This record gives sequence, C-alpha cells and structure tokens, in this order.
Amino acid sequence: MTTAPEIAELEAQERRLTLPHFTYDDAWALGTLLVELARARQAPVAIDIRRGGQQLFHAALPGSTPDNDAWIDRKRRVVERYGCSSLLVGSRFRAKGTTFEESSRLDPDVYAAHGGAFPITVEGAGVIGTVVVSGLPQVEDHALVVEALERFRAEGGEERVRP
Repeated sequence: MTTAPEIAELEAQERRLTLPHFTYDDAWALGTLLVELARARQAPVAIDIRRGGQQLFHAALPGSTPDNDAWIDRKRRVVERYGCSSLLVGSRFRAKGTTFEESSRLDPDVYAAHGGAFPITVEGAGVIGTVVVSGLPQVEDHALVVEALERFRAEGGEERVRP
C-alpha cells in the first residue's frame, strides 16, 4: 500500500493547484484527462467534477460499480464542508490520534474522509467545486487527481480541448 503524503505536502498541493479560472470547458478537459490517465492504467474508477451544486463531468470506467458513486458523494461532501481535500481532512484527524469517523460527529454514511476528493480552488474566489475519483485505494485515488490537476495546469486547462 502506498503511504499518504505528510500533512504539509497535502497542504502544499492545494496551494500549488489553485487555478486561474474554472469553466465548463475546463471541467471537460480535466475530466477527459482523468479518463485518459485511468484508462492507461486500466483503473476501475468513477470520476466526478462539480462546480457549486452542478455536476459538470461524470465517467464510470470498466470495473467501477455503483458503490464508487456513493463513495464519490461521501468524499465530495467532506471537501464541501472542510474546504480541503478529503485525504487532508482524514490525515489531520489521524495526526490528532483519532479518526474522522470517531471524532467528526458526522454521519459516516454521508461523509468519508478518504482520499480521492480534491477542492477546485480558483484564484480570488476560493473553493468553487470538487474533483473526485473513486475505485482505487484512497492514496492512489488522491494521487490520480493530483497528477491530473498538475498536468491540467501545465497544459493550459481548457486550451487542451480547443483545436
């Protein structure tokens, strides 16, 4: 099993992966990039991207199940509530010698502080949405999202889908 990054690295990822904007085209570009990365690895994942309350992208790849969609919802709610990645939230609880499930006072059927959900943060606006992957071990779900966001930023976001 891959070990989770330290809290400082998770926080640095979020600062580094702040975007200048996030449009409908950006959601499509990021989502298709995630699909490409997952297919190349034959990863049995579901992918979800939202801005506010609107789902802008969803894909379920071979081997994923309806349970992955339930995990997506639970992990997404953690990002929406705490404003940071689901892995970071879980790591902060573990650093205090407890778990999210034991100490958050939130229903574990509604919230899951397991890796794979990451905030979409826009410069000057803050957290405006989420990108979530479910289907791999939690650290790998998180790493896939981070890799996609890093490539997305490097490739110019929505420019990736323009002719």
